[in-house]
Amino acid sequence: MTPIALGVLASGRGSNLQALIEAAHSGRLGGEIVAVVSNVEDAPALQRARGIPAVVIPSRGLDREVYDRMLIDEIRKHRSDLVCLAGFMRLLGAEFVAAYRNRIMNIHPALLPAFPGLHVQRKAVDYGVKVSGCTVHFVDEGTDTGPIIIQAAVPVYDDDTEETLAARILRHEHRIYPQAIRLFAEGRLQVQGRRVICWGAPTAGEAPPVALVNP
Repeated sequence: MTPIALGVLASGRGSNLQALIEAAHSGRLGGEIVAVVSNVEDAPALQRARGIPAVVIPSRGLDREVYDRMLIDEIRKHRSDLVCLAGFMRLLGAEFVAAYRNRIMNIHPALLPAFPGLHVQRKAVDYGVKVSGCTVHFVDEGTDTGPIIIQAAVPVYDDDTEETLAARILRHEHRIYPQAIRLFAEGRLQVQGRRVICWGAPTAGEAPPVALVNP
């Protein structure tokens, strides 16, 4: 396997970026982070990118198409094979998605297609679901609508709050995001319509009948 080059877009605290950095250092990522780009000048994620080229491209007041072209130019400078969103709080436009079709990943703290968008842990608690989780998916032109790569499920308890559920989900985000990137690096992912086929994954006839039931 030839290691791939990753460009990471981040706007916030950067905990998923940190998980990717640690996975890269331990050889679990299947690639190297070659650039971190933020649209927020004081984003804590930038402090985690020590030793990695980090660039701030402020987005405030810019038209989406203009900003997308600026991002494309920056990502191309670093010859990134895959773009990873790590808490990037800005929607990517059609031009960016077209430039990196099926080469943009995002981690979302819910079991898509349920609860897309923002404040999803609060929505899950308020709705009363018994199981939530996180999803790694390819990015398309919609909001959290791209083909799903990998998901992890966690129970939602009766005394959960938005914060306690978010913390439980976050641990699994840090686990499955590097896993999805490695599958990409190994050439094991193929998009077929809405489905992402993972070569070498268990088939229906091989997998054990495991289920998460809560309560």
